[in-house]
Amino acid sequence: MPKTKIKRLYLIPILSKALDVLELLEQNHTTVTLEDVYQKTQISKTSVYRILKTLVHRGYVAQGQNGLYRLVSRPRRLRFGFAAQSAEMPFSVAVAQSITAAAAASGVELIMLDNRYDADVAVQNAEKFVAKRVDLAIEFQVEEHVAPRVAHIFKKADIPLVAIDVPHPNSTYFGVDNFEVGFEAGSILAQHALRKWKGKVDWVLGVGFSEAGSFVQNRITGAFDGIRDRLKDIPADRFLQIEGRGMRQPSKLAVAEFLRNHRKGERILVAAATDTSALGVLDAARESGREADFAIAGQDCIPEVLEEMRSGTSALIGSISHEVESYGPRLIQLGIALLRGYTVPPYNYVRHKAVTPETLGADSAEG
Repeated sequence: MPKTKIKRLYLIPILSKALDVLELLEQNHTTVTLEDVYQKTQISKTSVYRILKTLVHRGYVAQGQNGLYRLVSRPRRLRFGFAAQSAEMPFSVAVAQSITAAAAASGVELIMLDNRYDADVAVQNAEKFVAKRVDLAIEFQVEEHVAPRVAHIFKKADIPLVAIDVPHPNSTYFGVDNFEVGFEAGSILAQHALRKWKGKVDWVLGVGFSEAGSFVQNRITGAFDGIRDRLKDIPADRFLQIEGRGMRQPSKLAVAEFLRNHRKGERILVAAATDTSALGVLDAARESGREADFAIAGQDCIPEVLEEMRSGTSALIGSISHEVESYGPRLIQLGIALLRGYTVPPYNYVRHKAVTPETLGADSAEG
């Protein structure tokens, strides 16, 4: 007799277990403990715990303060609006990628618009998010003067707002502690000057971004303090702030203009508000044939800056990593917490880490 063909079942075991838990909660019509679910399903207690936590996170199940679980009516999918700083800025692109991945993992619908580094576009995008009825907005725009207008649009529509890097009125802040990351950059520069130039420095430049306001400018204030903390003999009039707008070309032009009025051989420390600015400074130094006179530190640890540091010959000798990979998961969790009525801090700071050619070499050796 021919063998009976056995039909293969294409099942996902953990999904089947999750459905068993959901069906149990549906049958009970009351709250249950984790132990109840474990006893009635005979699924391992670890799996039961993880399934319940996932269902709570996705909104299928609620957990009361007493720890009991109950099935809830399935809420509609949360919709977040994310206004990216600019698709032309590497750090902004990395933030967008992190948020997109985290939203997909959390079941959040993400609508993304590009602020294009333009205040008027940021206002237009805020109005578009209101029209699309997003549940929460995440704003990454860096011009302080327009922040109140953007925030007012969302407040009027009763849409919670999370602001990245630049505080907005009536919003929850998310980003680095700008003074602290600046201070660390300054410390890197001062240590370099002590090691390579015996502490002798002719100029200290802060290539800032005045449009972002005093909050982001604190990166330059912090850098100057970090340098003064170790190099106490540099005269106050040798600390100079110049405008770079956080961008490569404006920073290059500003530093090129400075160099036209100063002789070759002067030793110059540069703290840049962003890595993109730092690359512009490096461009100006190279084109003038004066790279050896420079030591430059930036912010963000974008790939091009890491490559410069790995070369071992670049005037770019440091950057502060803002741990961009953590932005997405934390922003999505923060948004969900706000919408569920949980109390969250008004300022939510990300971790940061100083990166130099030496630490990159150590990381490579460990790998």
